[in-house]
Parts: sequence; C-alpha cells; structure tokens
Amino acid sequence: MNTHNSEDEHGKKMIAPIVITVLFILYYLVYGTILVRVVPGIGGILLGIIPLVFAVTMIYVCVQRIDEIRSGEEDDLSKY
Repeated sequence: MNTHNSEDEHGKKMIAPIVITVLFILYYLVYGTILVRVVPGIGGILLGIIPLVFAVTMIYVCVQRIDEIRSGEEDDLSKY
C-alpha cells in the first residue's frame, strides 16, 4: 500500500480550509480595524473585539478540521 499517496491526498484536502480561514481572518481584521477607527472611544474598541473573537474562532475551527482530515474523518457527514 502506498502511504505517500494517502499523505498527499490529506495535504490536498487541507488546502481549502486553510485558505478560507486566512481569507476570513483578513476580512475580520480589516473590518475590526475600520470599526475601531470609525466609532469613537471605548465603543469602537468594544466593537473591534467582536471580529477578533470571530478570527480566533475561525482558527480554532480550522485546527479541528485539519485534525479530522489527518485522522481520516474527512467524510464524517456521509455517515448520516
């Protein structure tokens, strides 16, 4: 059995979640920066925290997804 091919397949399946995560993080950082600059005072800072929390959540979800792919559970939805 060729294990290198399996690792290559897992690598290809990890590209999309990573790319989507990076794009969303960039979006949230730009959006948060705009909120902090547009809304004056403490309100802007509080509103800027929300996109930051979303960005951290996206990273957490991406790490979980990569773990699923590495463990071979990438098609777990097809079981239901």
